[in-house]
Amino acid sequence: MSQQLPPLNALRAFEAVARHLSFTKAAAELNVTRAAISHQIKFLEEFLGFPLIERHSRTLVLTKAAAAALPLLRLGFDHLTQAVALMHGERQAESITVWAAPSFASKWLVPRLHRFSRQHPDIDMKISGDVGLVDAETVAESSVVDSVFRTHEVDVMIRFGFGHYAGCRVDKLLNVSAAPLCSPALVKDVHPHPLRAPQDLAFHTLLHDDTAYVGHPRWADWLVLHGVDGINAKRGLHFNHVSLAMEAAIDGQGVLLSIKNLAQCDIEAGRLCIPFDLDMPLEQAYYVVRPPYEGVRQRAVNAFVAWLQAEASASGF
Repeated sequence: MSQQLPPLNALRAFEAVARHLSFTKAAAELNVTRAAISHQIKFLEEFLGFPLIERHSRTLVLTKAAAAALPLLRLGFDHLTQAVALMHGERQAESITVWAAPSFASKWLVPRLHRFSRQHPDIDMKISGDVGLVDAETVAESSVVDSVFRTHEVDVMIRFGFGHYAGCRVDKLLNVSAAPLCSPALVKDVHPHPLRAPQDLAFHTLLHDDTAYVGHPRWADWLVLHGVDGINAKRGLHFNHVSLAMEAAIDGQGVLLSIKNLAQCDIEAGRLCIPFDLDMPLEQAYYVVRPPYEGVRQRAVNAFVAWLQAEASASGF
């Protein structure tokens, strides 16, 4: 006699929580509320008759039975995905083209894309970071967007600006702020002049992102905002792309003022840190921009936008 199986949603919720060791991240991935995830886990534990997850202060720990079952559960979901793909038969994979601000594409979007591919293996993607499509300070946002949708066959754009994209569907994705960023080596006591306060910047090289996009943060503005005197805001190393400037910061060559969201992966990996938590909120933000009409790839576009919003909500920056 076969054993009765719990609902698939409960198993999927448990797999996501076990993989992230976080109810919040699991909820973001599955595009549901944290309360819904908690309800599914509680239901599954009651169904099985024993606990699966132990809560210790702010951390989650899998029970021995849960840890033993997890690899087989993941294998089961992989087999289900393959089975559904076979049932689709000759159905062709959908494909969408996404344009993103180059810095956002390289530092925020690309490191996360594997999660979208895992959730939507039937959707192929083309990512473009063409610098010629950036919201430059000398070009009206509306005219840029109109040109992109009409001539570049783009389905979705992620743009940094004020959100003034006339005639388009616009959703704010992320509010942003800028902060000093540096290698953890520069804050350690072994450094001759460890970064403890803003005045310590006088002993370090300032790194500048001089990319020509609207609203990029400048040291001069940050120094004025926080009342730091006696430091030449123009000195140091200048770069024409934020990725180059961040690599210099990671290498310990100086202190960069940049958008915190773009540095999140490097901060979490311990390659960068924020020496003093003095942010500079920016008026601009990241926006998801779509044409006003629905195209033949609308299902794929909607899936990608929903995933983007979940990732942004879970990012915590």
